[in-house]
Amino acid sequence: MQWGSAVSDSPSFTEAVTQASEQILANLDGQHPDLAVVFISSHHAPSYFVAPEVLAEALGAKVLIGCSAAGVIGGGQEVERRPGIAISAAVLPGVELAPFHLNQDELPSPDAGPEEWHALLGVRPEDCPAIMLLPDPFTLRSDHLLAGLDFAYSDAVKIGGLASGGGQPGANALFINGKSVRSGAVGVAFTGDLAVETVVAQGCRPIGEPLVVTESEGNVISKLGDQTPLEVLRDLFDAAETREKRLIRRSLQIGIIMDRLAQERSEGEFLIRNVLGADEEDGTLAVGELVQEGQVVQFFARDAQAADEDLRMMLEEYIDNLDGDVPASALLFSCLGRGQYLYGSPDHDTTMFTDMVADIPIAGFFSNGEIGPVGDQTFLHGYSASFALFRQPSKTKQ
Repeated sequence: MQWGSAVSDSPSFTEAVTQASEQILANLDGQHPDLAVVFISSHHAPSYFVAPEVLAEALGAKVLIGCSAAGVIGGGQEVERRPGIAISAAVLPGVELAPFHLNQDELPSPDAGPEEWHALLGVRPEDCPAIMLLPDPFTLRSDHLLAGLDFAYSDAVKIGGLASGGGQPGANALFINGKSVRSGAVGVAFTGDLAVETVVAQGCRPIGEPLVVTESEGNVISKLGDQTPLEVLRDLFDAAETREKRLIRRSLQIGIIMDRLAQERSEGEFLIRNVLGADEEDGTLAVGELVQEGQVVQFFARDAQAADEDLRMMLEEYIDNLDGDVPASALLFSCLGRGQYLYGSPDHDTTMFTDMVADIPIAGFFSNGEIGPVGDQTFLHGYSASFALFRQPSKTKQ
């Protein structure tokens, strides 16, 4: 298994393709890759239609997938607010790749059996360790897609990010082999001699203590224990220091433990969702996820320091559990709200990963939502950094 990553910030599309492709082929000792994953910033939007064909010719990849991006990551750099093309490519002996393009109307119904999903992807679940997904946020229900794939491929790791760079249906581009499409999702299912591990850092600090939802309807929480959510928040605010008060005012989030049977409640098991609004009259709180009575929730706040600490904690946990050699490569799907916007300077997350884990090829993009697991389920995240780490099965941690 051999990986390489490359990036070019040339404003010329032709020159950027040439630069990045030459870097990739040099990384792979002149071999043509089995897989190329490509991210192209919206500055190059006029070239989206021809991009897959041009890149396929330059790289000679057997399978090419990718998407448009607000910013790209490659070669250890996070390229934001300027043109960028990033490529991750690999020679994968013993690995079979099944690329796919799915539109919303092709997805099986929620009542469909797993065999309909197996037929759609053309891959047996027992042979599939991982699935990479690049959906368009405006033309496909990603939650439907993730729920179906979790149901049909329960043991496969699902990773990826939502295409970015465009603000309306048809503005984003998805790339698959020689084609550029404007709707649905592209992806690749892996089979064979490959394993994928994940690190999902959601970038928030906990506030207060975990609480049990005792009354709720849909996405509206009415009671936490014997208090309304607003009563809990007022108590937290009154007890908070100045800095924490500021975070509660401007960046309050809520964490939800999705597995109600979980015996342990670590920060990493919480699914972070937005607080959408509150009702001053009855003290209820609307949040960005369906919540059921009996689930455990906790308030969180998001800021640069919390994001730094959370990523550091998740990487330390990964290192502590690392058994054997470091991974061969990583893909990073990072929220649009991270990067320079959050930290004030570029390359924060890639530099931390390189310093703490290993200097391996990293590529990715700044997405409209990040796909990765929390516990035993796959979710669409916001404000997160979701790493996919590739290695051979014989060298995975047990």
